Amino acid sequence: MLLMTILVLPLLGGTAVALGRGRTWSAWAAVASNGGALALGIIAAVRVLREGPLSGARGTLRADALSVFMVIVIGAISLLASWLGVRTPARAPEDGHRNPERSAVYGVLVQAFVGFMILAVLAANVGVLWVAVEATTIVTAFLVGFRRTRGSLEASWKYIVICSVGIALAFLGTVFVYLAALHAGGHSAHALDWTSLMAHARHFDPSLMRLAFGLLVLGYGTKVGLAPMHTWLPDAHSQAPAPVSALMSGVLLTVAFYAILRFKAVTDVALGPGFARTLLVIVGLLSLALAASLLIAQRDYKRMLAYSSIEHMGLIALGAAAGIRLAIAAVLLHILGHGLAKSVLFLTSGEILTAEGTSRIDGVRSLVARRPALGGLFGVGLVALLGLPPFSLFTSELVMVRAEFEVGLGWAAVLAMVAMVVVFIAVVGHARHMLLGPAGPPRPAGSSGVTAPPPRWVAAPLIGGLVVCGFIGVFAWPLSGLLTAAARVVAT
Repeated sequence: MLLMTILVLPLLGGTAVALGRGRTWSAWAAVASNGGALALGIIAAVRVLREGPLSGARGTLRADALSVFMVIVIGAISLLASWLGVRTPARAPEDGHRNPERSAVYGVLVQAFVGFMILAVLAANVGVLWVAVEATTIVTAFLVGFRRTRGSLEASWKYIVICSVGIALAFLGTVFVYLAALHAGGHSAHALDWTSLMAHARHFDPSLMRLAFGLLVLGYGTKVGLAPMHTWLPDAHSQAPAPVSALMSGVLLTVAFYAILRFKAVTDVALGPGFARTLLVIVGLLSLALAASLLIAQRDYKRMLAYSSIEHMGLIALGAAAGIRLAIAAVLLHILGHGLAKSVLFLTSGEILTAEGTSRIDGVRSLVARRPALGGLFGVGLVALLGLPPFSLFTSELVMVRAEFEVGLGWAAVLAMVAMVVVFIAVVGHARHMLLGPAGPPRPAGSSGVTAPPPRWVAAPLIGGLVVCGFIGVFAWPLSGLLTAAARVVAT
């Protein structure tokens, strides 16, 4: 019942939005449903730590420490995004439409998006996991193109085409894993169950597993945004409404990486850690190099945040390549910290776009002086994203580097740090122009796309997200037990 309730709550929120036809009370119902999913995820985590993995719906759903940790991440980011999304039915930020029908459709799609991500991490069967990830592609394709501009529609089609190819490769990889499981003596009805795969993995055909994991990294890596399968990400994240960008960058990428972690655990048992480690190091370093090079000359602050997502997915891939428990725990902490920081930044960037009327870096000046709330949130969010103390990304990056040196990947860690220095310099340079640059002549609210400052309550969840990100960076004890247990599930 607990797992089913977690899964159903976002869908109930979507039902409330549909019945409310975009009214504000229905948007708050969606906020409550996402907050309820977060609260129940925390309760499930406590139960898992005390009693072990939970199962439900006749074995269709399963929650171990890794699953419930991801539920907490999804719940936290969706709570932030839906809270800011309350303004969408009334104002339709970045869109200009005031049609209640469109607002209701938007709210239903967002809640379906959240529900499918929760299904992906709670699925006991990796085939159902694939179906849930594919469903997120379908739903988010409509959300990316929701503004109906030429740029958003182009980004939506690009997203559909590239991610569909990736998902097809992931499906083929899943089929090969199924064949390996059948040849190893697994029962056909349960051959793709996670527990069955781990139990029989040592008997899987090595050649088949190499091919399968290569396809899975390419396939799910497309949804993660790892290079060279990243090309959809900057367009989609920059064109989608801000709450959707926050969900996509904050949790969708890491839900797809969750699938890679699950299959990596099976591959490590079947082949040893070397093969998966090599693939993840290659795509991780390639992603870091590409993000660093493209961030230098970036002119759009939403695209800047999108390329930063590629950088952080590369860091996560390197951490997962190390594979030991210390590294996986750091990867999971990084997933949470990145989700919080990036969702705050995308949500703030949406408010900046609405207030300033442009997403160009050179079109925004002296934010701290002119709009201290937005400028302060954006600046502190960038401090968190760049991995500076006391925020959790500093801790997770430091621990990942330590783990990489422990397993002989020190050379990769050094290359990653060089790329991170380039990223740091590029982002700080862009932020300096936006936050501290000379202010242009004042423009009255309502002219040239400029609006009045957002209401004060908008800042509350954003400040809360940054406070949590800082808190877990300093005091890891609320999550240390869960992170250790989650790492144990998939670590070598």
